[in-house]
Amino acid sequence: MDLLIEIEWTYKFYLFNDKTIKFWQKQNEWLCSQTITDHTQYVGGLSFNEQQNKLISCGIDTFILVIEQSQLNKQWMVIQKIILEQCGLRLCFIDDNTLTFQPLYKEQMQVFEMNSTNKQYTKTKDILVKGGSDLWLFPKQYIKQKCILINKNASNVNLIRKKQNGDFIVEQSIEFGTRGIFGCLTDDGQYLITWDDKSKEYQIRKYEEQ
Repeated sequence: MDLLIEIEWTYKFYLFNDKTIKFWQKQNEWLCSQTITDHTQYVGGLSFNEQQNKLISCGIDTFILVIEQSQLNKQWMVIQKIILEQCGLRLCFIDDNTLTFQPLYKEQMQVFEMNSTNKQYTKTKDILVKGGSDLWLFPKQYIKQKCILINKNASNVNLIRKKQNGDFIVEQSIEFGTRGIFGCLTDDGQYLITWDDKSKEYQIRKYEEQ
């Protein structure tokens, strides 16, 4: 059964958010099967783990929700609320035990790892990245095949490699001169496709091993 998840938006004079995460299932048509209402402000970022049985979310409120699907009834349940010092719009699973989060207005990316005893995520390190005051757009991506994480922060798109010892190294930072950048990596990590509101051009960059 196919599953779709979305952030619910409404419009008035400008963009609002109803603070919910909705899960949709496709039978003969798409039907909303469940709504998560734990966020208190706009929802900005979502990420599934590789098995797609765990979801993390963040937004303008200062916490990350860890949401897991029950094996018994297939319902999604909030199993942890990670309290943050600063809100953010982007986060991404690296694997089941590691997730990354980009706070707003910070030139640091945060890494959270699961404690093997209580199965809770806690912050373990900060990674220096270029950026600052940011906008929506451009979700974080981790390409397992190449151990590459793409992390947009303000006007910079940072390409970060995860080393075998768990360290994260910024290999490249691309400055666009504007915060208005859309983009993504292809599934194999070979190409980075972007559009920005300064050049008003689509740009395609190819990954090359150094």
